[in-house]
Amino acid sequence: MQDYVGYIGRQTMQRLNRYADQGAFFYRILRQIIVNPRVGRRLRIRIVIEQIYFTAIEALWIVIPISLLLGSMMILQFSGIAAQYDLGKVTVALLIREFVPLITALIVILRSATAMTIETGYMNVLHEVEALELQGMDPLDILSVPRMIGITISMFCLITICCITSVLGGYAIAWALTTLPLQNFLSQIGKAVTGLDIAVVALKSFFFGVGITVISLYHGLAIERGITDIPVAASRGAVACLIFCMTVNFILYATFFL
Repeated sequence: MQDYVGYIGRQTMQRLNRYADQGAFFYRILRQIIVNPRVGRRLRIRIVIEQIYFTAIEALWIVIPISLLLGSMMILQFSGIAAQYDLGKVTVALLIREFVPLITALIVILRSATAMTIETGYMNVLHEVEALELQGMDPLDILSVPRMIGITISMFCLITICCITSVLGGYAIAWALTTLPLQNFLSQIGKAVTGLDIAVVALKSFFFGVGITVISLYHGLAIERGITDIPVAASRGAVACLIFCMTVNFILYATFFL
């Protein structure tokens, strides 16, 4: 019994230390963004643009079909209870406010977060991070700051595109395939969407982008022993990102809608 309690205590302390390290890592990145040194500014801007291209633009071929399938499926399901509830309010509450941000975050985690963890892991194991320091460059400027800015902007853009596509595309597919009375659906959506809904989705975009970047970079830079630890770090980082996004989603819902 004592060994079991000791194991739980050690695991708890390790998790708390990891969360503290990630918080300190986020503080360093945020401070570097605020300072915004002139040296290497063009390089940072170029990396931000490349990160947006990889995370947002190259992911559109995945995001748009998934949002169409998700929107049409949800609207068809919600229309079954439209006689009891306002279909527009149900769609906004569940599709736009809850499902779309989480699905978009999951896509970013599967594509960008794992790639970022693997990339930084290889750089750390092959001592490329140390090489940057020896050349007089701050690794935060090259590895962390541009990726946080790029992924956060990409997250906001992807969630916005996914919301629009899921509602309009889902409505079009449901209208084309069925005889459901959806004539007033768009007007219901317009009445149901409020400024609070838009603010909450924007907050989710910000927290998801920041959290995914910090967690992924932390797991990649924490690799010390060898290349064989990189797949494990990528897996752990992806799971931690998903748990973080779901936790933030619940906290925001409990804060603004309970």
